[in-house]
Amino acid sequence: MESTKMNPVGWFEIYVEDMDRAAAFYETVLGLKAAPLPTPEGHDIEMRALPGEMEYAGASGALVKMEGMKGGSGGTLIYFATEDCAVPEAKVAAAGGKVCQPKMPIGEYGFCSVVNDSEGNTIGFHSMK
Repeated sequence: MESTKMNPVGWFEIYVEDMDRAAAFYETVLGLKAAPLPTPEGHDIEMRALPGEMEYAGASGALVKMEGMKGGSGGTLIYFATEDCAVPEAKVAAAGGKVCQPKMPIGEYGFCSVVNDSEGNTIGFHSMK
């Protein structure tokens, strides 16, 4: 990788089966709004972008409903930055998800928790407190 001043993750996509259910999960748990993105012409794809600003650190991405791409636990784990990972973790079950690993210390790197979203995707929350 070329030496540049950028974060290694530039974009992510979380594949879902039920867009309304998935959007409600992320909006409830993280307190954000998933905004519809235009559908690329000629493609049967539905996308909702999670908020992001180019001048902020970190990456943004989208929830994606697309033929041939299913939600569920796999080889990728995305951690959402939070003030305190216990806060969104506490909202997971009521939003249709499941806590897999409650908030735990990870030494000098702060804390994390791992959950399943409403679509079966495994995601994480990270915080320094």
